[in-house]
Amino acid sequence: MPMRSAEAQWEGSLQEGSGTMRLGSGAFEGRYSFTSRFEDGPGTNPEELIGAAHAGCFSMALSAALSRAGHVPTRVHTTARVHIERGDAGFSITRIDLQTEAEVPGLDEETFRREAEGAKAGCPVSKALTGTEITLDAKLL
Repeated sequence: MPMRSAEAQWEGSLQEGSGTMRLGSGAFEGRYSFTSRFEDGPGTNPEELIGAAHAGCFSMALSAALSRAGHVPTRVHTTARVHIERGDAGFSITRIDLQTEAEVPGLDEETFRREAEGAKAGCPVSKALTGTEITLDAKLL
């Protein structure tokens, strides 16, 4: 299996500095700063990239599970909302809310929900984030 990589560089202090993050494939490079991470400033942030990774991984895992069960989806769309909060021990990612909707011809709601919960537990990114609460709102269209 291939190994994936990404890199980041930060220059300056936490609040006045800035940095860049780049995917090893070259498909994305973006600037980030204190304001893009902890406020509403322009740029990306690590949590947004974790959200993209989780949404992508979950969508693929759900598609694979449904296909194995004989129900190839027409479309799976997932949004991941990553919550970062400041506590006594500093900042922590406290929860990720996955919201997915899927078009799956001929599938019943019970089977869909079972497969969605299995994908949530089984996707590699969910497994990597086991210390974080992960919720799922799954909708069959």
